[in-house]
Amino acid sequence: MTGTITKNYLFASDFDQTLSFNDSGLVLTELLGIPVEDFHRKAAGMAKLNLVQQGAELAYLLLHDPDFRSRVRREHLVEAGKLIPLRENIDQLYRTLDHGIEGYHFDFYVLSAAPVEIVKSALEGVVPADHIFGTEFLYNEAGEIKQIVRATAGYGKVARLTQLQAELGIGPDHVIFAGDGSSDIHAMLHVNGESGLTIAVSETRNVTHIAKRTVLSTNALAVLAPILEEVAHWDHSQIRDFYESQGFLVREWARVRTDWLTLKPIQAQAAEAGGQ
Repeated sequence: MTGTITKNYLFASDFDQTLSFNDSGLVLTELLGIPVEDFHRKAAGMAKLNLVQQGAELAYLLLHDPDFRSRVRREHLVEAGKLIPLRENIDQLYRTLDHGIEGYHFDFYVLSAAPVEIVKSALEGVVPADHIFGTEFLYNEAGEIKQIVRATAGYGKVARLTQLQAELGIGPDHVIFAGDGSSDIHAMLHVNGESGLTIAVSETRNVTHIAKRTVLSTNALAVLAPILEEVAHWDHSQIRDFYESQGFLVREWARVRTDWLTLKPIQAQAAEAGGQ
């Protein structure tokens, strides 16, 4: 419609388990021939000790762990990206957010704690490289990782979001963030505090409690449902029609509110209190 005012938004998404099905660290570990159990054990140990920002465990291992540092070169990160299975229709999600919703434009960016080489390789031809931010490294002459330049994990995602808002001229209440795990908590709390929209794409308990909406689907286009409902204020009928116009039939749409409770007998609680 001529003269329609376009509302601009920033849509930022995590990568691992949000746009993909496999964790970058696991794919790289298998590619290098390192036992997956070793990666789990070392990453869990760092998470437990809070040695690094949540989500940056892989970056720390690549820089400091002898098993990883001695084997990893930039080409291995690129190769690992090619092996990561992606959620369906990320390319269509990008195009739809860019110009497919009348009256709205969403700048789509990916913010990931994974090495940027992995994410760019995985999303090559799907999301422009300059719209992808991940953990950045410097390499020495032998091709080994020399240092971490910037880690887009934990509060690092908040810093990158703030930078993008300033560059794009996007107001804080026009920010949408989608994520799945602990590395996204800082970003979600930040966006919630600024009246933006947060979307969880997994059932991870500490994330679903923070996110304003939760969407579970193997198709990346599913994330449009809360955006069309909360931002564009469409009803379910309009959203179903929109999906059909994009070539998809909404066969199932279940909205369930989950309450997490831990119940303990009063007598047991009193006995514990008496023993202290």
